[in-house]
Amino acid sequence: MKTTTTGPAGESFDDAAGYYTPGAPLVDTKAPAGPIADRWSTRQFEARLVNPSNRRKLDVIIVGTGLAGASAAATMGEAGYNVKTFCYQDSPRRAHSIAAQGGINAAKNYKEDGDSVHRLFYDTVKGGDYRSRESNVYRLAEVSTNIIDQCVAQGVPFAREYGGLLDNRSFGGVQVSRTFYARGQTGQQLLIGAYQALERQVAAGTVSMYARHEMLELVVVDGKARGIIARDMVTGEIETHLADVVVLASGGYGNVFYLSTNAMGSNVTAAWRAHRKGAYMANPCYTQIHPTCIPVSGSHQSKLTLMSESLRNDGRIWVPKNQADCDKDPRDIPEEDRDYYLERIYPSFGNLVPRDIASRAAKYVCDEGRGVGPEVDGVRRGVYLDFAEATQRLGKDAVAAKYGNLFDMYARITGEDPYSVPMRIYPAVHYVMGGLWVDYDLQSTIPGLFVTGEANFSDHGANRLGASALMQGLADGYFVLPHTIRDYLADGPFEPVAEDHPAVVEARESVQSRIDHFLSVNGTRSVDSYHRELGNIMWEYCGMERSEDGLKKAIDLIRTLKDDFYRNVKVLGAAETMNQSLEKAGRVADFIELGELMCIDALNRRESCGGHFRAESQTDDGEAMRHDDEYAYVAAWEWAGPDAAPVLHKEDLVYTAIEMKQRSYK
Repeated sequence: MKTTTTGPAGESFDDAAGYYTPGAPLVDTKAPAGPIADRWSTRQFEARLVNPSNRRKLDVIIVGTGLAGASAAATMGEAGYNVKTFCYQDSPRRAHSIAAQGGINAAKNYKEDGDSVHRLFYDTVKGGDYRSRESNVYRLAEVSTNIIDQCVAQGVPFAREYGGLLDNRSFGGVQVSRTFYARGQTGQQLLIGAYQALERQVAAGTVSMYARHEMLELVVVDGKARGIIARDMVTGEIETHLADVVVLASGGYGNVFYLSTNAMGSNVTAAWRAHRKGAYMANPCYTQIHPTCIPVSGSHQSKLTLMSESLRNDGRIWVPKNQADCDKDPRDIPEEDRDYYLERIYPSFGNLVPRDIASRAAKYVCDEGRGVGPEVDGVRRGVYLDFAEATQRLGKDAVAAKYGNLFDMYARITGEDPYSVPMRIYPAVHYVMGGLWVDYDLQSTIPGLFVTGEANFSDHGANRLGASALMQGLADGYFVLPHTIRDYLADGPFEPVAEDHPAVVEARESVQSRIDHFLSVNGTRSVDSYHRELGNIMWEYCGMERSEDGLKKAIDLIRTLKDDFYRNVKVLGAAETMNQSLEKAGRVADFIELGELMCIDALNRRESCGGHFRAESQTDDGEAMRHDDEYAYVAAWEWAGPDAAPVLHKEDLVYTAIEMKQRSYK
């Protein structure tokens, strides 16, 4: 089970040897066979039903109320189940789904430009660099059309053409227009639609809402997920909530890098607690670097701001050809001295290459010394996103109609007017393709624990195409989970679990012990200082470019950081009250453990794939080079204990409806 790569001289590599333990192969037993276009309908028919009277006897816990969680809760409540939903925000409307600005993909082919379900499927698999499951991706493309109809019926104000039809625009990695949008507020508008559906069920009594609650532990009884331990973030009370099934819709873990486009509260704790209880973590090193973010302005920052990828439809990306021009006003640099490098290198796709390609290209030109903007730590990390040509061609009013709120946001943050001066952008951590391993039914390796949206790994491979996050979240919540979870719930009603059950008591005591430890250390360093140091390690050694030596160094640094964290962290305040320092401590502790696993996973893959560039694996002209003979698998990691090497289980990726090939956007 060793992972080896043969080098140019015939030598073999197993970079991660000694850092992991080989495990048994992993197979998705729920994935149906047959023609790919029939697999989802086949599974829907095969999944057992739960009659309405039994649904009233079944309890469902859903952690997270973003698009994936809110849509699942609304749908399950509408079906008649008893649903409890949990979010750490004060309202589901504050879920980070609102930050997905640019749009949502669907294969409606309104533009009559050659789009189809199969083309969306193909673009998604290719965009993910052939590291996603074809059955899952085809299902995603298939149900995408239903999502738009559902959201229109809810009143989501999608942009429309003059004749009244829904409008579409292009996004990176595709050559058709399939992205539906509501100006630059698509995520927010979709979340409002899901939120009102959720609140309807709250009013109907089928859904109970627990806001300002954070899941701190998963309850596993007789090998099955049966509840959670949560902390009331206002009172500090530790609560036990039991159910027949648990659904995690808790989002991604991009904040492991400290600086990311994620909301400050976004964390991995719900998923990581489940991982420590037996849920495999799949492809954790697959993180997405978004090319269109406002650059870092200094060491004071704790968050980065995303500018929608939709801006690449009309904005042109460039840097000066000459380093001497980098500190000039961009309006004073003549056209012949500008390098529109994406249009030059990738003429077929130009500024609409996938996110990983655009991000790496921006890093390269800045590493060459041609970055723009103010120097931070002696380096200019920025490229221009210029709307001068679009404004001249379309007119300022038309540009404002498409992107006005994004331009306003940029102006408020930077103090610069993007209508008259080009925006400055630079890549930043945005989304994670890794997450808890799930089968075709979205069930993890713990029976009764289902995982939806960004919290699972299943649909995006090594790189997510733009406008596909909203698509996956709503597909999972509205159209996939409600059909697959019933096959598990058909065995219910289940034997009730008492709060004094040994497994419940153990879970609760572990939470209390962890809290007591953080409050008792009374060290000298703040939680934020540890988080920032972890983020620096992750970005430097497990970011856009990785190497064997760098990843091994990162693992050593993280292990040293972890030891110091538990001995020297200072957490202020008390447990029985609102305590953000305590909340952060638990989240950062989990980030540190996750960061180590991410580096081990990256070390295990000696290939450049998606946005994950291994210095040891590149073509003669510096492009990413995959190794399908060695790495065409899902890496599913099993927790083996706090001091034991993780166990690697491989799920082979088999393609029957698509051919694996090296990507080219030239």
